[in-house]
Amino acid sequence: MNPGTGAAVRALAARILDAVAHRGRSLKAELAAGLPRLPDPRDRALAEAICFAALRQRVRYDEALRRWMQKPLGRRDGELRALLWVGFAQIDALQLPAHAALSTTVEAARELKRSHQAGMVNAILRRAQREGLPAAAPEQAWPAWLRERVRQDWAGQANAVFAASAEAAPLWLRVNRARMPVADYLERLRQTLPELLASASSLAADAIRVDTPVAVAALPGFADGDVSVQDGAAQLVADALAPAVGARVLDACAAPGGKAAHLLERDGTLRLLAMDVDARRLQRVGETLARVGVRAQLRAADAGEPSIWWDGQPFDAILLDAPCSATGIVRRQPDVLLHRRPEDIAALRALQARLLDAAWTLLRPGGVLLYATCSILKDENERQIDAFLARTPDARVEALDPRFGHASGGGRQRLPGEDGMDGFFYARLVRSDGA
Repeated sequence: MNPGTGAAVRALAARILDAVAHRGRSLKAELAAGLPRLPDPRDRALAEAICFAALRQRVRYDEALRRWMQKPLGRRDGELRALLWVGFAQIDALQLPAHAALSTTVEAARELKRSHQAGMVNAILRRAQREGLPAAAPEQAWPAWLRERVRQDWAGQANAVFAASAEAAPLWLRVNRARMPVADYLERLRQTLPELLASASSLAADAIRVDTPVAVAALPGFADGDVSVQDGAAQLVADALAPAVGARVLDACAAPGGKAAHLLERDGTLRLLAMDVDARRLQRVGETLARVGVRAQLRAADAGEPSIWWDGQPFDAILLDAPCSATGIVRRQPDVLLHRRPEDIAALRALQARLLDAAWTLLRPGGVLLYATCSILKDENERQIDAFLARTPDARVEALDPRFGHASGGGRQRLPGEDGMDGFFYARLVRSDGA
């Protein structure tokens, strides 16, 4: 990598971080828009890694700036703060060679038209190299109101939740069982990439956990659909729903399509309708299914308004992977802690309840509905299900076993980092057949 290219990578990362941290933009959206500007996939991977590391450790990095800068950074200094985070992330979290990290980050200051601040950037990063970055409790990254909710809901596990949410997640793979057994793909992976630390999961039948960073495109058979990237907790959804062979299934909020693909990899005879309210996101579902070689009916519609789209034929099984606060996947979406507001939870609870009530009317007697979220808040999970059961006399809970997590009211809750997986909630509901 020549210095100019290296500076461009750091400058892009700083611009993305500035947009996310100071202008309320989505990390996922900014990465999608910005990374294609870098032609080399290695540069794209580095820029992405820098952004994630900086956001996960931003509290520590801001504490360093508070201590080390003679004059506090102002509102107009967002880009400069972001660039300093970029430098810290390379030295601290990513452990890149200090000389390269410093020189390219200082050069990036010039690329950002901040040549007059290049000397200051150099001095602060050299101090970070000498002294290391200050410590900070992981919980400080969480807004006070959300931190308190987690402590109320999970008093005994809250500190572990905060710590796990500040760490990088392992890479989880889902082997396409229609193509090969997990053991066969694991051997293929070890033959192709012997440096990887990879192991099969004892909890998720189709899962492989990879603890060594690797570009997804480098995975053997990825382009051909032999394997997909999906967290182990998300893979457990297929086990929790467990539709009968050939069942008529609704995936009510299907994007980006990983769970629908998993169900169809397990049983290609399922008559599956994959639905999402966002037509653009539904297009991605179609791409996901095509890559792994399965088919489903796709429909862009609001699952909460069945009078507009439903043909009157009941479903045997329904997956409602509901919109939620994403508090169980902070390590994968660290900007959640910057953007989430207290009023969001009430709005999400109302949306979840509307989707639950609507989906229930589509389920045949004796059918199964799996309610799932990537939240760890009981208002969205345990208490949401309690309220649904209280107003729905023909609904009953079917218990899930401990591999799905902690008992939580009528469902099970996995917390971030447990068994290396994301935070996830599952509740399996069965509709009375009237017998």
